[in-house]
Amino acid sequence: MSEVTLQVGGRGYTIACADGEEDHVRRLAEIVDGKLSALGTLSSNDSKNLLFAALILADEVSEKSASSAHDPGPSLQENVCAGLELLADRLEGVADKLENPASAS
Repeated sequence: MSEVTLQVGGRGYTIACADGEEDHVRRLAEIVDGKLSALGTLSSNDSKNLLFAALILADEVSEKSASSAHDPGPSLQENVCAGLELLADRLEGVADKLENPASAS
């Protein structure tokens, strides 16, 4: 396992990832950061803002999956979307740990 530090929403997050996946995870974080930036300042609660960005990305994934349902096998786009969903889950967990350090393991 490797660790990678991501900049999302103006904050740094260090997360674990598989060896060799660091650049891929960074690119996914850039997508999330871009979506978060496009939302503007919604709340002073970082985890809520990350959740909004993740929901929008998940909605885009859902729409694209529905429109390409007739395609056999996973496409590159579906693989990227799955990675985004995984990254969003990880970021939400990190944000939760930052906001609730007593519940961190």
